[in-house]
Amino acid sequence: MGLDLSPPPPYGRGHLRPFPGWRAALGPGIVWMALAQGSGELIWWPYLCAKYGLGFLFLLAPACLVQWPVTFAIGRYSALTGESVWRGFARVSPAFCLVLWLLMAASLLWFGAFASAGGTALARLVDWPPFDDRGRALFWASVSIAIFATALLRGEHTYGLIEKVMWAVAVVTVIGLGVSVARPELRAAWPEFLRALVVPPGLARPFDPADRDRLLTAITFAGLGGFWTLFYSYWVLGKGMGVEPAESGDGRLPEGGAGDAPLVGRWRRGLVVDSGIGIVGNLLTTLMTCFLAFAILLPQGIVPDQWSLAAEQARFFELAWGGVGRAVFLVVAAAFLCDTWLSTADAVARVHIEMIRFFFLRDRFIDERRAYRAMIVVLTGVTVVTMFGAEPGPLIVLSALIGFVGTLGFVAALIVLQHRRLAPALPAELRPGRVSLGLLCGSLAAYTALAIAYLWTRVVG
Repeated sequence: MGLDLSPPPPYGRGHLRPFPGWRAALGPGIVWMALAQGSGELIWWPYLCAKYGLGFLFLLAPACLVQWPVTFAIGRYSALTGESVWRGFARVSPAFCLVLWLLMAASLLWFGAFASAGGTALARLVDWPPFDDRGRALFWASVSIAIFATALLRGEHTYGLIEKVMWAVAVVTVIGLGVSVARPELRAAWPEFLRALVVPPGLARPFDPADRDRLLTAITFAGLGGFWTLFYSYWVLGKGMGVEPAESGDGRLPEGGAGDAPLVGRWRRGLVVDSGIGIVGNLLTTLMTCFLAFAILLPQGIVPDQWSLAAEQARFFELAWGGVGRAVFLVVAAAFLCDTWLSTADAVARVHIEMIRFFFLRDRFIDERRAYRAMIVVLTGVTVVTMFGAEPGPLIVLSALIGFVGTLGFVAALIVLQHRRLAPALPAELRPGRVSLGLLCGSLAAYTALAIAYLWTRVVG
């Protein structure tokens, strides 16, 4: 069982599924949106607005929208080839794919921290067991992970389970936040908030250099940043979009060639809308949590941090519905922080299995379902151990910093994959065009500028 660094075989030919209609086709974007709610949306952007006011708010919309071309390109690649974007990166360079995989493994070693952040909400809701805040949060986080891990181990079609959970979380969250921001007593705060989206005001307090990593995390996770973005590929495949995958996992192009152009066009429009649901929906809900942090937490001097990351935001729903609203928010917060663990564990397991199979077991048969269950058990054990090591904030920041390095690499590789590997194998009518190339290059330029700015602050101080 040696390391095999040979590239995948050339693209084969496969069946392009018919477009099932808008209602049946959409779904990965909802998973994307709900997963994003458990990172920057609930944690770091409200933290920044509660601590510094609206000084950084103008960065939120660009940080979300810059991910749209990347997310769409990832989904388009998997829909057109029936293979994951990870297999595509191996076509760019197997060695690069191997390094990227190892970076992902390091970055997401601590994703149990999202469950422990969700545990902070449950710990405030249920005054049991009789531990301190940290102990009670870790207890409820462990219970949540046990429930979700059991669901993954018992389920046969895990994408369907994940999509249903994410739909429920997204709908409840949007409705609850919408009712909260519409409260009459908050109307006076809206003009200042909306103005800050375009014209940044001064910070409410001097910037703490210790928050540089958190600011980078907020920007990176505004939406679904870092390696999480690549998971969209598996959700597109799980949903059954585009070309039917081969059992080997190797890519296949539409067998109809240029004759499939109208159908490919329908799938492309479907992906634009689906990825847009994730991007725009997440932007709107993030704006609502930022508004509530500015209007409610900032005037009271409350900064959600450490073992109260989610718990303090219960005041959002409490304003609208009193004690019942507070309880509802804590349940929702726990759900969409812990469902981050659910969907991440599923996707990470699939990446690891595919990469192990590609690099070490390419010519051997493996029972995919059995391997998946074994990987879920391993990831459950690892994340439970790591989440007991520190409070959730630093773990999430560390994951973002490693993930940001990976983002620079995989966005550049995505450009090569789409326009140097895939495009020559497609008929002219199906090839990604100059607009796609320009948008991807713009995203890469934005991430590069952010990296330079971050390093400059580190060096210059």
